[in-house]
Amino acid sequence: MKILHVWHGWFFALFLFCAALVFSNVFHWLLFRVLRRKQAQETSLESRGLGLGLQRYLARPARAIFVLTCLFLVEPGLPIPRSYHDEVRQAMAILFVLSLGWFAAGFVYVVQNIFLRRYDITSTDNIQARRIHTQFGLFRRFLISLIVVVTIAGVLWTFHDDRLWKAGTGLLASAGIASLVLATAAKSTASNFLAGVQIALTEPIRIDDVVIVQGEWGRIEEITSAYVVVKIWDLRRLIVPLSYFIENSFQNWTRQSSDILGTAFLYVDYTIPVEPLRQKLREICESSPLWDRKVCVLQVTDVKEHTMELRCLVSNRSAGDNFDLRCLVREKMIEFIRENYPQHFPRTRFTALPDSGRSQGETAEKFTTPIQKAS
Repeated sequence: MKILHVWHGWFFALFLFCAALVFSNVFHWLLFRVLRRKQAQETSLESRGLGLGLQRYLARPARAIFVLTCLFLVEPGLPIPRSYHDEVRQAMAILFVLSLGWFAAGFVYVVQNIFLRRYDITSTDNIQARRIHTQFGLFRRFLISLIVVVTIAGVLWTFHDDRLWKAGTGLLASAGIASLVLATAAKSTASNFLAGVQIALTEPIRIDDVVIVQGEWGRIEEITSAYVVVKIWDLRRLIVPLSYFIENSFQNWTRQSSDILGTAFLYVDYTIPVEPLRQKLREICESSPLWDRKVCVLQVTDVKEHTMELRCLVSNRSAGDNFDLRCLVREKMIEFIRENYPQHFPRTRFTALPDSGRSQGETAEKFTTPIQKAS
């Protein structure tokens, strides 16, 4: 009978444990099934990365909280020796505090998605959206750092040990000396942190800005608390410390707007007529969807020793469109000159001096055949 009684006690404990797991998982499944249905109605937003992210950020910490809550309720009925009750509850309390911190960090991401879904960074005129994304990204990192500190403090609080709090007081008393040592050792880290705060306030760069850094053209892909990731046009990534953008000069092509002017240079002979080329440039721009219908100008900007320089100036809504349109202008203009004015490509001119044993006419005739003669 005693064996049956012990078996009955462990069976009841196992039943309570399994019931807690089943109940918490069923409740979690029902709750997030409703949330998934809600998210399924926002497929278009999800495809652009603007969904709420409830399933992604909150599902796992919520399940941990549900399971631990149910285990707290059934723990008194478990046949655990009294000497181990305190240790079990202590471990569960630590896990519960960590789960709450995990849930709070995920909730910050959900709030970010709710707030930023009104600001579409993929739109053409996205200056305000890029500003909000940059500021909220830095603010999110600050909040998560604060949550980590509070979570660690909550874990320490669960011990309720006076000796631990006295040790903490001693650590705080020596924080002055430690701060000097850390400030010396982590000077670059501190400067990057302050640079991040300054960037969030003054906005020299924002997410998706087009910049030229160290001679590389690219877009700001990510701004962390220590560095900035620049996505270069050939898909390389340039990692730059935050402090670089405060201490050094760089080009930002989308500081006020994404509109931009671009040039395509042509080098031709002096004798080519300019007006037909100007009309052809206008025709190329008007037939291309890349042009924003603002600026389309051809001018003679320089006359060099052997060639005349023509500048084709065009405007676009973005730097990417501008690069493509400039390439198109070069191709079409060269094709137009080749088909209509092939004799006006750049030429080298010189006059040959007569030899002593030949007449001037015979010597000049020698140099006229591949190269145009100039008097």
